Amino acid sequence: MLGARPSPARLAYSNGMLPARFRFALFALVSAALLGCGAEPPPPQTLVGPQRVEPWLPPVRDGAAQPDLSVAPDGRLLLSWISKPPGRRPAVQIAEYYPDGHWEPPRTVVVGNSLFVNWADTPHVMATADRALWVHWLQKSADAPYAYDIKLVRSLDHGMNWSGQRKVHADATTTEHGFVAFWPQGDDRLGAVWLDGRNTASATDAGGHDAHDAHEGDGGAMTLRGAVFDAQLNPSAEAELDARTCDCCQTAAAATGNGALVVYRDRSEQEIRDIYAVRFDGKAWSAPVRVHADDWTMPACPVNGPAVAARDARAAVAWYTAANERPAVKLALSTDGGAQFADPVVVDEGPAVLGRVAVAMDAQQVWVLWMREDAGRQSLWLARYAPDLGKRFTKIELAKIEGKGRATGFPKIALREGAAYVVWTDAGEAGPSLRGLRLSAATAAEATKAL
Repeated sequence: MLGARPSPARLAYSNGMLPARFRFALFALVSAALLGCGAEPPPPQTLVGPQRVEPWLPPVRDGAAQPDLSVAPDGRLLLSWISKPPGRRPAVQIAEYYPDGHWEPPRTVVVGNSLFVNWADTPHVMATADRALWVHWLQKSADAPYAYDIKLVRSLDHGMNWSGQRKVHADATTTEHGFVAFWPQGDDRLGAVWLDGRNTASATDAGGHDAHDAHEGDGGAMTLRGAVFDAQLNPSAEAELDARTCDCCQTAAAATGNGALVVYRDRSEQEIRDIYAVRFDGKAWSAPVRVHADDWTMPACPVNGPAVAARDARAAVAWYTAANERPAVKLALSTDGGAQFADPVVVDEGPAVLGRVAVAMDAQQVWVLWMREDAGRQSLWLARYAPDLGKRFTKIELAKIEGKGRATGFPKIALREGAAYVVWTDAGEAGPSLRGLRLSAATAAEATKAL
């Protein structure tokens, strides 16, 4: 029993005592790291060795869900979420976490019953080098259940004031548009990709079913499109990147040393739904290439897209697959900005694997988050790998998650100054709320105290 061991809560944390549901994660992270260090100590300022795990509390009230997390060029952490307390209209909100450890008060971006709120298709926030904040959300375009547009705004004063709304896509069809991914395209421009339903015919009469479960109609295919937006929200480089994609899986994007890299779930005529990648060099888009040939044949949308992180020419893609009826999370590395990928490593596999992946990387390691569900209880897991994926440093359960099914959504991770920040949605009987953890390097004294 872990309770018979000295409690990791003996470590002193600036944010107070570690909640009980996180104590197992702290003990196991420290212990596993100590066992794996070997004779030579890890390089300074890495998390290869012992770690601290402490609560990181987002400045949100109950009713917050659907988080996004990114790092600004100046080191601020940017958190967005949808707030929907009982009896209140939904709102998209953001908050900034500064390098000195303080949160600025939350800002409201938009509020109203016309917001399209979905567990899997969530708003995003990003900052460009000119300190501008960019946020998107989904807004209903008709009375049909799944007719909505993508709206984009920009702020130069930390969210106190916002630009006029810009519809990201040029068409006027009352169909689905969503699953957006951002990347910075220069100092004051933003790249965006999204799933675009303008070629579909049945999205507006989807009826009462959840189109993010089935999504298969008699109309045309869902497409992947992209564009770059300047400081006035004017688009350029608009293009259709793939003419047939999975209808409701997240897209992801990252800026590499060779340009932007976008990953998504494709959909072949034979219903193979593997992960593909396209690249943008600032002028033109590449042809799609498959990240790995899982050959997952799936007749409906799995609502489980990939994640990508990049550092210079290195890029890591994590994804879920259930090829051969074997659920798994996989991780693949590219050393040329996404032109080609090495064979993946299997991060986790088995019937308990839910996927819902997130990934981040720094100079020392690649981080992967994913979710599992055992005996009706969901949990959040973390693994860390060497930069070449040749060695796994850690694989550990971070937290038990309150809630079941879709309500728990998708976790997020971001790295800053040698520390990792993780945020996810708990969904208890009182409703959803965001939770967070901070992982950083432990001192030798702290590691000794934990044992």
